[in-house]
Amino acid sequence: MPVIDSHHHFWNYTDADYGWIPPEWSVIRRDFLPADLHAEISAAGVDGVISVQARQSLVETDWLLGFAAQHPFIRAVVGWLPIIDPAVEAHLDRYAAHPKLRSLRHVLQAEADDAYMLRDDFNRGISALTRRGLAYDILILEKHLPNTIAFVDRHPTQVFVLDHIAKPRIAAGELEPWAKNIRELARRPNVSCKLSGMVTEADVARWTPAQLQPYFDVVRDAFGPSRLLFGTDWPVCLAGVSYARWMQTVETALRTMSEDERAAVLGENAQRIYRLP
Repeated sequence: MPVIDSHHHFWNYTDADYGWIPPEWSVIRRDFLPADLHAEISAAGVDGVISVQARQSLVETDWLLGFAAQHPFIRAVVGWLPIIDPAVEAHLDRYAAHPKLRSLRHVLQAEADDAYMLRDDFNRGISALTRRGLAYDILILEKHLPNTIAFVDRHPTQVFVLDHIAKPRIAAGELEPWAKNIRELARRPNVSCKLSGMVTEADVARWTPAQLQPYFDVVRDAFGPSRLLFGTDWPVCLAGVSYARWMQTVETALRTMSEDERAAVLGENAQRIYRLP
C-alpha cells in the first residue's frame, strides 16, 4: 500500500516572502528543504510526496520542479503560473511537458475579491489547463464555497482538488454553513478533497482529535473514500502538530473505513488523481 503525502511545502524563509506566518508560529519561521522532509517521511513510513507552491512566481515553480528532478521521493509538483495572463497558453506550452508538473494553484484565499475565481480571464486560463490534462488545486476559505461551486460548474471535465477541506472555522466550533456547502460541492464528481490544514484552523495549542472529528465526518461522507487524499501541510502543520502525529490523527479519524478504503485515501487516490509515475 503506497502512502503519499499529497500536500507539503518547501521554503527558504524570509519575513518578506512568508509574512503570513504569525510571530507565535516561530517553529516554522526557518528554512524547510528536501532533506528535512525526507527525514520526516522516512520515520513515518510515507513513500512519496507532492510539493505545492507557497509563493506565486515562476521562480517558485522552477525551484520546485528542480527539487522534483533531483529527489525521486517528490512524485509531483503543484506549481503556479499566471493563469489570468493573456499569454498563459505560452507558459503552459513551456511547463506542461515537465514530467512532474501535475497541477497548478493560485492563492484565491488571499484575493481581495471573493469572486476572483469567477473572472473571465481566470476561467479562460483554467480551460487551458483542462486541454492539457493538468489538475487545479483550489485554495479557499469556507466563505468562498458558494462562488467556488459556481466556478467548478463552468468546468465539468476539469480535475479539481480542494485543499485543506476549504478551511472551516474549527477554532470557533462552527460546522455551518461550511458543511452544507461542502456537501453541495462534493456532488461534483470532478472534485476531490485533501485531509490537510485542519489543525491550523483550530487552536494550535489546544486542539484535540475529538474537536476535528465532526469535520472529518462531513468530508468523509460527502466525498467518500475514492475522492479523499491524505496530506500533511508540512511544515505549516508544525505550528500545532508533528508530522507523525498528524498522520496518526488521520488514520484514527478514518478507522471506520475498510482496509481498502483507507489505502485509497492514504495513497492510491493521489496516485490516480495526480497521475503519479
